[in-house]
Formats: sequence, C-alpha cells, structure tokens
Amino acid sequence: MTTTTSPASELQPSRASAGETWTLRIAGILLLAQGAVMELGVFIGLLVLTASGVPQEDAGERFSFIVPFLQENLYLMMAMSGIFGALRVVGAIGVLRNRMWGFSLSVINCSVTLTLMVFLLPAGMADGLLSGTALVLLLIAFYGSRPITPRGSRH
Repeated sequence: MTTTTSPASELQPSRASAGETWTLRIAGILLLAQGAVMELGVFIGLLVLTASGVPQEDAGERFSFIVPFLQENLYLMMAMSGIFGALRVVGAIGVLRNRMWGFSLSVINCSVTLTLMVFLLPAGMADGLLSGTALVLLLIAFYGSRPITPRGSRH
C-alpha cells in the first residue's frame, strides 16, 4: 500500500529537530550581523560623509566597483544599502523568532543579494558569502532530511 501526500503538506516545513533549530539560529545571526554591520554600517557612513560635507566624487575615490554607474552614484547606492540593511535585520529577527514571514523575507533577501553581488565586485563577495551561507542554512532548516522524491518512486 502506498501513501500519498497532499500538495499542501509538501510545502509545510519539516518538524524542527534540535539540529534544524540550530541552523535557523545560525542563519538568523548571520543575517543579523550582515544587515547591521555591512548594510546599515554603509548607511551610517553615508550620514557621516554628508554631514562632513564630503562630495560624492571624493568619497568614490576610496571605493571601486565593477560597474561605473554605481561608482558615479555612490551616495545613492549607500542610501539603498540602508533599505537592504533594514529589510535584512527585520527578516533576521523573524527567523530568530521562528516566523515564516521572516524565513520568506530572508530567502528573498539572500536571493536578491546573490543576484546583485556580481555588480558590486569586489565588495559583493563578502555579501555573497554571507548570503549564500545563510540561504543554505535556511533551506536545510526548512526542508530538513525530507527526500526530493518519495521512496519507492520510479521518477
């Protein structure tokens, strides 16, 4: 006798074991650190630079990005970093509180970061490393040891 599962049950997270709880906690801490230090830190740097009266052209001399547009619009990119940082911190708090909205927001944040990191080289490598690690941990915690196809299936 074979058992069938409903499509809705396949989308449910696995029951959290102790190991999966730790992977969620580590992912949440990684996301929180990345959002607070790397993303919001850049935004705070923008506030300091603008308050000090540093022109954007002078600030751009110390940083280099592979895409000239980002180099020329450094202050806008730094402001955008504040938005990404706030979203990443909110998602991390949701993950640490074991909320599905935090999981979903964090998966979206990690996916967007992995997509955009190519344009932010060389600085994007650190973002990619942290986001990639957090994404893998989130997926391990969500899916656990559930197989891709049911046992005995001939697909």
